Formats: sequence, structure tokens, C-alpha cells
Amino acid sequence: MNYMQFNGKILIVDDEPHIRKFFSLMLKSVGNPTIIEAGNGSEALALYDRHQPELVFMDINMPVMDGLESLERLVIRHPEARVIMLTSMATRSAVQQSIDHGAVDFLRKDIPRDAVAETLAAVILKHLPGVADVPVEAIRSAHAA
Repeated sequence: MNYMQFNGKILIVDDEPHIRKFFSLMLKSVGNPTIIEAGNGSEALALYDRHQPELVFMDINMPVMDGLESLERLVIRHPEARVIMLTSMATRSAVQQSIDHGAVDFLRKDIPRDAVAETLAAVILKHLPGVADVPVEAIRSAHAA
């Protein structure tokens, strides 16, 4: 029984619509979340203000305002924001910059669906207790990742 039921709001920020769709489909496999999409960091800030999502998945490299700048601005405006950064090339520097700017986790865009679910479970357990129904098996697998 390795499942999680998350029904909160998730903001997905990426300049590529197919990436937003891909993550939207993966995230819907762990419950019935409300998915909000933005194509750049500037849109993300406005949508976060309006919808106050529990989680944000944000690309690093985007036009208009990149992910690191929008992450920094978002965390200043909303210290409670829980942001998981996305990239196609996870360098040690990119990971460190994301953490330094306030991200709670970091994912490569090419990860399997199970890894997204495990990361989501770990972030919820650590930062959003009581927001989702997360069975013990999901907790164990999330901490083992």
C-alpha cells in the first residue's frame, strides 16, 4: 500500500507547456490536487499571491524572470512558501543556489513518477503535516529516497 492522497493546491512553473502538463499528470497520480500553471517567474508570483498553493514546483531556467530570482522574491513575500525547484541539468551549484534561496527540495525533470511521489511525501511530512493522507509505507519510501 504505497500511496498518498494529496488534495491541496500546487503551482507548476515552467516556460515549456509540455513540462507543465507532464508534472501535472504525475502529481494527479497522488491524489486530486488543484493544479495552477505559470509560464515564468513573474506569473508565478502573481498566481501565488492569488491562490496561496501549498506547494510550488518551479523551473530554474525561464524567460522574463528565472526560477532563482522568483524563488527569492517569493520567499521574501511568503516565508511559508514550499518550493521544489526543477531543472533538466542538476549541478551541485544549481542545487546549492536553490537551497540558499529557500527551496525545500530539488528535482530533475526526467525523474520517474515514483520519485516525484516520494519527494512530495517527504516535503509534506516535513513542511505540511496534516495536509495529506500519507500511509506509513509512503513515509518510509519517501525517507529512503
